[in-house]
Amino acid sequence: MDRIAQLHSRLQLTLTALMAVLVIWALVCALRGRVGQSYIGSLWVAQLLIVAQCALGALLLARNLALAGPLALHIIYGAVAVLLLPGVIAYNRGRTGRGEALMFATICLLLLVVVARAYETAR
Repeated sequence: MDRIAQLHSRLQLTLTALMAVLVIWALVCALRGRVGQSYIGSLWVAQLLIVAQCALGALLLARNLALAGPLALHIIYGAVAVLLLPGVIAYNRGRTGRGEALMFATICLLLLVVVARAYETAR
């Protein structure tokens, strides 16, 4: 289980870097006035990594259920992270304008904050 905990910790760093890149990329898309399919694909890759992070967290939590109380906020952050991106992608389905790019930038910035806060609540 120590390997799972280490992977869970390292994946958090990967998600932090990816979300920062996605924020910058979305701002560039907003300047260009449209969101490309490659950006949407990158959002789905980020979503898969978030789901993997939550699955690893669930495995760690199942190992030690006594931590569920103190880590309640950590668990809430995980649930928010899993639901946020698919919701925004579904809301913007088919639209690729400047407004959607700014919305993606905002959501990725919010997810960057959520990932950072989840890390802090796990300490």
